[in-house]
Amino acid sequence: ERFGNPVLIKPRLGQGAFRVLVADAYTRRCAITGEKTFPVLEAAHIKPYADSGPHQTANGLLLRSDIHKLFDKGYITVTEELKVEVSSRIRSEFENGKEYYACHGKDLIVTPGNACEKPAAEYIRWHNDNLYRG
Repeated sequence: ERFGNPVLIKPRLGQGAFRVLVADAYTRRCAITGEKTFPVLEAAHIKPYADSGPHQTANGLLLRSDIHKLFDKGYITVTEELKVEVSSRIRSEFENGKEYYACHGKDLIVTPGNACEKPAAEYIRWHNDNLYRG
């Protein structure tokens, strides 16, 4: 009773392997900041798994946890040229964002060395068309 009624969840099969593959492809560094403190790094789906985004490295970015949340909420995105875009809505909605705006317009710091692991244009377009709040 202390924690409420039991709840069934559906496991996301492949999520653990996705994290390992993305972390390896990005040499365990945040694609945007270059951060190397592994406990705060997360494998982000560009096109969310819930929207039929696959567990493939080309659909992933290794991001620091705060940037991952902003990416998932559409306040940060990446262009097809692999440049960082930061929405002006961070400033207007939260009266903040100085650290994030410092990344705006810059190239990703880390990208996979293998061309087939780099972010795929189709997933980037999906993120920009469906999630980004630019």
